[in-house]
Amino acid sequence: MLESAARVFARLSTDEPPTRTRTLMGKAVVLGGSLAGLLAARVLSDHAESVVIIERDSLPPAAAARPGTPHDGQLHTLMHGGRMQLQRLFPGFEEEARASGAIVSSPYTIRAYADGVPKVSDGAMGLISSSRPFLEALVRRRTLALPNVKVLTCRAIGLEFHGGAVSGGGVGGRAVSGVRCGPVTRRGAASGTGGGEWVEDADFVVDAMGRASKLGDWLEKAGWERPAMRRMAIDIDYATGYFRRTTSDPELAAAIAYRTPTATPPRVASGAITAIEDDRWLITLANYGKQPPIRDVDEFRKLCGELPPVYREAVEGEQLGDILTYHQADSRRRDYHLLKRFPARLISVGDAVASFNPIYGQGMSSAALHASALSHHLRSAPDLRRPARSFFADQRVVVDAAWQISTAADLARHDVDGPYPRGYRLTKWFAEQIAEASITDREVAVRFNSVTYMRSHPSSLAAPATLLRALRVNRSSRKPRRERG
Repeated sequence: MLESAARVFARLSTDEPPTRTRTLMGKAVVLGGSLAGLLAARVLSDHAESVVIIERDSLPPAAAARPGTPHDGQLHTLMHGGRMQLQRLFPGFEEEARASGAIVSSPYTIRAYADGVPKVSDGAMGLISSSRPFLEALVRRRTLALPNVKVLTCRAIGLEFHGGAVSGGGVGGRAVSGVRCGPVTRRGAASGTGGGEWVEDADFVVDAMGRASKLGDWLEKAGWERPAMRRMAIDIDYATGYFRRTTSDPELAAAIAYRTPTATPPRVASGAITAIEDDRWLITLANYGKQPPIRDVDEFRKLCGELPPVYREAVEGEQLGDILTYHQADSRRRDYHLLKRFPARLISVGDAVASFNPIYGQGMSSAALHASALSHHLRSAPDLRRPARSFFADQRVVVDAAWQISTAADLARHDVDGPYPRGYRLTKWFAEQIAEASITDREVAVRFNSVTYMRSHPSSLAAPATLLRALRVNRSSRKPRRERG
C-alpha cells in the first residue's frame, strides 16, 4: 500500500534520532560543502567507512562569507522543521548555538504582520536566529569533527561509471564509481582536461552543487537522461542591512511584515528582521516587479520607517557595513524522480534539486529534510546496485510541499503570469481563507504555521474542519483593515 504524501512528510520530519545505522559502503563522496552537502555528509558518516566532501572554496574555520554562497549575507531562516532536524542529527545543537551567540527564540519573541496588522502567535514554534555563515560554520564544525569525514579542496569536473551498458539501472547495470577532480582555478575558468586531474573513487556520490549543479550535463554526456528543469520567474531583489543591537537578550528575536499582492507591486513587498550573533540586527527588505535595488542607507531607513515600529527602532542603531543586495530571477526544480534511466549509487540534494523564492525561507529546512530522506533510505537496507528511487520518491514529497507553498504565493502576484496549475482558482480561495483566519485565530495559526514552517505537509490544511473553522473566523471578524505603522 502506498504511503500518502502527508505520512511520508511526517516520517521525514520526525524528532526521533536515527537508529539501526550500519556500514553499507567504503567511501562516500559529497560534491559541495554548503549546508546541504554538510548534512548529507553527516548522514553518510553513519553508513560509510569514510566520507569525503569535495569543495572548491577553502572552508573557513569560523563564520565567514565565501565565494560559493554569494547570497549568504542575506537573511536566512532556519524554520521549525529544519531546526528539529539539526537537533536530531547533532544532539545538543541548540544549546551549542545559543552558547556561541545565536538567539534561540520562543514563539512569543517572534512577531508577524499582515498588511500592518499584528498576527496572533501560534504559541508553538520558534526559530534559531543567526546569520547564515554562523549557522553553516556550526554545522561544519560538528560535521568535520566526525572521525570519518574530511574535506578535499578541489574542483569536481565529472563522474566515472562502471558496470554494463546504460540501462534502467537494474541489478548489474551501471553505477557511479568515482568523481573526476581537478585543481582549483579562478572562478569562471574553463575546466579543461589534464593538468593534475585525478579520480576520487567512490561507492556513493551526493550532488550538493547548488542551483548551478552540472550533474545534468555530466549525465547527458555519459549517455544518461538529463533531468527536466522547471522554472518560475519571480524577479525578487533583496537588500540587507546590519545594525548594532543595544541589548544582548532582546524581547524580540524575529519579525516578518508582508503585504498582500496588489496590482502595483509595493516598494517593499516583505520586510524581515532577526536578532543575530554579536549583538546585531539583520534586516532584509524584498521588492518585486523590476524595481531598482535598494542600495542607499537613507532610503533603507526611510522604508523601514514605513513598516511596524520594531523596524524603525532597529535601524536607529549604528550601521554595520554596506547595504548588501541580491537578485534571484526564478524558482527552479529538477525532477530526478521522473527519470527512467539513472545510475546507481548517485543522488542529488538541496538547491541542486530545487531552489525556491527565498522570501519564504524554505531552503535550509528543505535541505535538512533531504538529509532525513537520505537517512531513511540508507537505514532501509537498500540494494545499492539499483538507483535510489525510494530516496527520490521521498525527496519529491519534500520538494512538492515547498514548491506548492512558494509558487502558490507567487502566483497570487499580479506581476506573475503563470503557469497556473489545474484548479488554481479554487485552491487559491481556500488558501486565502486559511491565511486570513490565521491572523486572528490561534488554532488556525498553529495549523497554518506548521505547514509554512515545514513541520507538516500542506495537505493537512485541506481538512474540512480547518476550512470550516477558517470560514467561521473570517465571517465573524471580517471588517475593513487599515495598515498600522
